Parts: sequence; structure tokens; C-alpha cells
Amino acid sequence: MENLANIMRPTKLDEIIGQSHLVGPDKVITNLVNHNHLCSMILYGRPGTGKTSIANAIVGELKKPYRFLNATINNKSDFDIAIEEAKMHGDMILIIDEIHRMNKDKQDLLLPHIESGLITLIGLTTSNPYHKINPAIRSRVQIFELKDLSSEDILIGLKRASEKLPDITVEEDAYTFIANSSSGDVRSAMNLLETAYYASKDYHITLELLKKIHSKPVFFHDKNEDGHYDVLSAFQKSIRGSDVDASLHYLARLIEAGDLDSIYRRMSVIAYEDIGLANPSIGPKVMAAISASELVGLPEARIPLGTIVTEMALSPKSNSAHTALDEALNDLHKGNTGNVPNHIKTNSKDYLYPHNYPNSYVKQEYMPANLKGKKYYHPRNNKYENNLNKLWQEMRNDK
Repeated sequence: MENLANIMRPTKLDEIIGQSHLVGPDKVITNLVNHNHLCSMILYGRPGTGKTSIANAIVGELKKPYRFLNATINNKSDFDIAIEEAKMHGDMILIIDEIHRMNKDKQDLLLPHIESGLITLIGLTTSNPYHKINPAIRSRVQIFELKDLSSEDILIGLKRASEKLPDITVEEDAYTFIANSSSGDVRSAMNLLETAYYASKDYHITLELLKKIHSKPVFFHDKNEDGHYDVLSAFQKSIRGSDVDASLHYLARLIEAGDLDSIYRRMSVIAYEDIGLANPSIGPKVMAAISASELVGLPEARIPLGTIVTEMALSPKSNSAHTALDEALNDLHKGNTGNVPNHIKTNSKDYLYPHNYPNSYVKQEYMPANLKGKKYYHPRNNKYENNLNKLWQEMRNDK
């Protein structure tokens, strides 16, 4: 018997739950479908956010030939068959799940056909495509990130799904419990609803019944139903504020929700946004902790994560480097730019090569003329930046 989540799989874009930045009136994917001019794309986001649903809705509306393949399960001959079918039809939409796992042979096979337009690719992945997808594929597609679904989005999906279950009655606090315990995964929410439906005596779903089925505590949302982004925000602000105990508390909530990807992303940002040059070794340490966590998985992943978050919270803090870059970007956006000075252009004979001078330093102008003397970087008062400043002064013999 087909499960409820599959029965509820959308066939039209207006049936998609959430993702209002991509789907809806005058939104990019909807407009592409309405204009019958689909581009190759990669949809990425956490499980249950609607990647497969959007792909199904696109092919359902366009009524074009399509094939659905999995990068790990389907072999090269399956991809050969899909290409031959595309040639027969003139074109084809090829949906590839777990595209970040597609090996080089399959990529090389597809690339010329994506380039020619014979294949319109819709890749699906839970991994960041900027890190995991081959650049040759990435350069030929548009990348769309799916956002985590809110509790309100999940509730909409649950109430729609309830209409497919005969004689069901659901108490309102039971709906809320399912939405909050799903961590933004609508498929997981529908699976719990369906399980409760058949586990009940009279198809009446109560909070008490759900707690017997889903015994894992709902730490991810607090009593005020704070959502996913609030917990992540509290996690970052606790580390930024050097409160190690609060940092570990919010880390525990994210771990209990099994939300490792969000932990990894947020730690990577914090390492450079909030700690930065005050402890520049923290970036590689964070990546090492992420690699160790991925290698061992939960529950052991909590050990490297707890260690690195403790160090992050106790580290000195500095945002000098990224705020300096923000100032430089702000100048560009205002049109405050200029020509590259002639003596540092390619193959200039007037360039002074610093390594030919004492301390590998020689005074010459690098800024465009109208930005001469502009200062973006303002060091913070911490040991590492103080040492950098001291070395810089000594290099310039500017004591």
C-alpha cells in the first residue's frame, strides 16, 4: 500500500508547501514553468523540504518526457538509456537524486547533452553544491536553495494529508506536536501522522498517543514554539558572547534534533565572523571537527562537536577582517572604485617586486588613485592582531 507522503506528492507547483521565495506568483521557478523555458538546476536543502516535490510538480505541469535516476543506485547504462530516450523525444528532463554522489563517468556522459539542451537537468541534493558538485556541472546549472519549513508550513501539509485518511480526527495539540517534532521535515511529519492513524483504536489522534509512538523529547522548539532559526541564532550569539554553558545548551538541542548540517554550517560561519583573527587556527579546527563528526556519526559526533564549541566559546573574538571586507564591498556598491595603477598591471616594467627588498617590503601604491589612503582594516585589541600589527610595523621599518 502506498504511504501517505507519496500520495501527497504534489503534481502542480501551487500544491508545494513553503518555498515561497521560489514558487508562487511571480517567483522564479513558477515563471520558468509558465514561460515553458526551464533551465537546468540544482535544488538543495535538508531532507523533507520539498526537493523531489518541486521536481515532480515541474514535470507534472510541463508534461514533457522525463526520467528519474539516482546517482548512486543507477549505473552508467541507465544514463545511456535516458540519453537515447531524450534523442528520440528531442529533449528530456532528467531528475537526478543525490547528484553530489554522481561519479566522473556519468558527469562526462551528461555534460555535452546538458550543454546542447538535449537534457534539462534537475539535480537534488542535501549537500551544499558549492562544495560537493563538480564545477563543470555547477557552471551549467542554476542553483536554488530550499529553506527549512516552518511549523506553520508543516501544519498546512498535515491538514491536507488528513483529508486522505477516512474517519480521522486529530486534536489541535496533536497537530502542533507533530509539526514541532518533525524538525522541518514534512515527509517525517506525514509518516508520524499515518502511523498514529493506524495505531489508534478509532482513528482519533491525541497528544498522549503521539508521545507513546514518538518518545523522543521535543527539545528543538521551546514552550513558546521558537523555531529552527531561533535556536541557531541563540547558538551563534552564545558563542559570540563567550558563554560556554549556553553554547553547549543550544548545541545539545541541535544535536538532539539530529540537525548536524545546520551545526556544521553555523560553526563554519562563526569561526570567521566572530572569532576570526583573534584565533585564526579555529577555522581549520572547526573543519577537522566536522570531518571527525561525519566520520563517526551520532551519537559519537557529540564528542568532537562539544570540544570545538567549548573552544570557540572560550576563544577571544574579532570581526575585524570580515567588517573590513564589508567596507570594501560597500565602496564598490557606491561606485567608489577606479583604475588599477599602471605599475601593478599585468607585465608592467615599473612594478617593484617586494621580495627583492629588505623584509620583502617596498613602499609603492596599490590602491586606485581616488582611494589612495583608504583604510578598511581596523585591528582589534587581541594578542594575535597586536602581534600582526607589530610585525607589520617592523617590516615597514615604521617604529
